[in-house]
Amino acid sequence: MSNNKSSLLQKDGARSVLASLLSIIIGLAAGALVILIVGLFNPSLGLKNAWDGIRLVLFGLFSTGRSVAGSLTFGFNPASVGNMLFRATPVILTGLSVAVAFKTGLFNIGAAGQYLAGTAATLFIALGLPSSQMAIPGVNPSSIPPMVVWFLALLGGMAAGALWGVIPGLLKASLNINEVLACIMTNWIAANVVTWVFEVSNFKNIVENTKTSYIYKTTINGVATPKMGLDKLFPGSQVNGGIIIACLLAVLVYILLTKTTLGYELKACGSNRFAARYAGIKDKRNIVLSMAIAGALAGAAGSLYYLSGNTEFYWSTYQSLPSAGFNGIPVALLAVNNPIAVIFTGIFMSMLDISGLQLTNLTAYNEYITDVIIAVIVYLSAFSLVIKLWLGGKKKSTQTATAEVKSGTAKEGKK
Repeated sequence: MSNNKSSLLQKDGARSVLASLLSIIIGLAAGALVILIVGLFNPSLGLKNAWDGIRLVLFGLFSTGRSVAGSLTFGFNPASVGNMLFRATPVILTGLSVAVAFKTGLFNIGAAGQYLAGTAATLFIALGLPSSQMAIPGVNPSSIPPMVVWFLALLGGMAAGALWGVIPGLLKASLNINEVLACIMTNWIAANVVTWVFEVSNFKNIVENTKTSYIYKTTINGVATPKMGLDKLFPGSQVNGGIIIACLLAVLVYILLTKTTLGYELKACGSNRFAARYAGIKDKRNIVLSMAIAGALAGAAGSLYYLSGNTEFYWSTYQSLPSAGFNGIPVALLAVNNPIAVIFTGIFMSMLDISGLQLTNLTAYNEYITDVIIAVIVYLSAFSLVIKLWLGGKKKSTQTATAEVKSGTAKEGKK
């Protein structure tokens, strides 16, 4: 049995999974500890509320509210599960964006800007090409089928994200400018440009007087991502087919990186750019291409989120950057940059979001406790290599000792 455990820890993939699981467990434990400490030192909360808070952090996805007696009730909550999948869609795609760049030796911290570029292009196409169902006031009606408009809007969003990703890629490839610095600059440029183009557009919501800083939902044009039957499985939620599209893109990215020549070249450049160049691989082209793919995935995240038809875009974005762009970083780190694992880590992070909302709605605690959990998980994920070495340390020391014994025996035999 011990040999099986040792052989398991010897595998790099197994150690990576264990390191991620350990990060999650420690993060959840840290969140529970914070809840307990706050409950103990706050007389208005007490141990009972602390216990409720801990349960909601762990199982908030399945919370169905409170009974007549006031105790928490749990069970299958289709609305919460559906909302989790809806929230997971952009996080999975931005996680893929960061993971692709990581695989090629780049740190794409510009997913937020690429997300905004994709969002702007998507909304301009979806709202600017009136479908056969409805037209925005002031725009001439047309007979374009809604699904054609939807498809064009998605492709336009991915193309805009790719173009925005190419900018730091070109700076890195041609001038060797650090991609982190270039991405930070392009993030804020995107925020201000998007604010300006929407400010001078006709897409601001002027029908509802209380929403003058918002853009129309795409449903005003009859354009929305198909539900694909998920609304029947999860009634009362915001879920749509975007989660299926995100999972398919993750599979395609996995195939690209592991089963194609292009994927091999991208990873070779990430391992050692100069060795790849010596082997005849065009490193500069692959750096730009890697950032373009990463940008397209981040652009798709913004597209699918706002093509849902139930979410409004706040056009005055220069004050802050979308959190979805940065949430992709912990998702990629926790998944060890594996495209398939990104699906599960993205869903897990979205599950924490739902737990945070339940915590706010059903207790005196607030949702920021889940941010503490995510912060701890991110911190530990950043040290995943150290955790992997620690997990494999015992095995390595045993192998070293065995090798030394064999070496000593061999020398004595020669004497």
